[in-house]
Amino acid sequence: MSIEIKNLTKVFGKQRAVDNVSFTVEEGEIVGFLGPNGAGKSTTMKIATCYLPPTSGEVSVSGFDVISDPMEVRRRIGYLPEHNPLYLDMYLHEYLSFMGRIYGIGGKILKSRLAEIIEMCGLGREQNKVLGSLSKGYRQRVGLAQSLIHDPEVLILDEPTTGLDPNQIVEIRNLIKGISKNKTVIFSTHIMQEVQAMCDRVIVINEGKIVADDKIDELLKGKGLVIRAEFEDAVPEEVFESLEGVISVETDKNVVFFSVKEDIRKNLLKMVSENELPLIGLTLQESNIEGIFRDLTIEKKND
Repeated sequence: MSIEIKNLTKVFGKQRAVDNVSFTVEEGEIVGFLGPNGAGKSTTMKIATCYLPPTSGEVSVSGFDVISDPMEVRRRIGYLPEHNPLYLDMYLHEYLSFMGRIYGIGGKILKSRLAEIIEMCGLGREQNKVLGSLSKGYRQRVGLAQSLIHDPEVLILDEPTTGLDPNQIVEIRNLIKGISKNKTVIFSTHIMQEVQAMCDRVIVINEGKIVADDKIDELLKGKGLVIRAEFEDAVPEEVFESLEGVISVETDKNVVFFSVKEDIRKNLLKMVSENELPLIGLTLQESNIEGIFRDLTIEKKND
């Protein structure tokens, strides 16, 4: 298997950022690594890429341990951190050539690899520009290019589409899907549409612990429906405690999400009318990964 994590724990002072986490990612899988801010995603990724040592537990990549064989791990991993670090005063072609030499690539092999990566990442028109002059979307492309320059077996991408506009997100998403055909990919994101578009499997971490690890189809199975009600003003969850047929209720300012087994909009409208609540929108939808994510992370916090 490409990535194997056993009983991983990372402690910063009194805080357990990662708490006894275990999972594996098989060769060729594309896995979404999800969780709220501060859940432990980036810390886990930094340990897997040898940027941080674990407090306890074991992490191996392609059979090499991050503590005893860190250089072998680095040779096999392409890593794009959340805050994409670039030398902004370097030219794009110069920067990628520099990164290639760091990995021991040179001569005709490096020249061929640069041409391949520049074309793959759609950077041909930008290759003679200074990195500091590039847009956010193209800087992300450069970050992906540097993570691929040595043709790694494993890609670890931390929020690869953060800060991008919708068109740029689609471009980067398609790029990742294209380059991941022959690689193992684990990436974190807050954009649930990306997960459903790119992954068969998701791992959800919350407060340092794994709360779900399954294929998306299995997570969605039996989860029923979601009713989204939008009001003019915020409405306390307690108002809906007597409403029958509701599995769970979650509020987000003036929007209320009801997880239900069947359509209860008729009864909901009756309650809204009786309580004179200023309803301005009501929609019914199949449960999706965003709803699953909310249920897993919010329920955990309330336990």
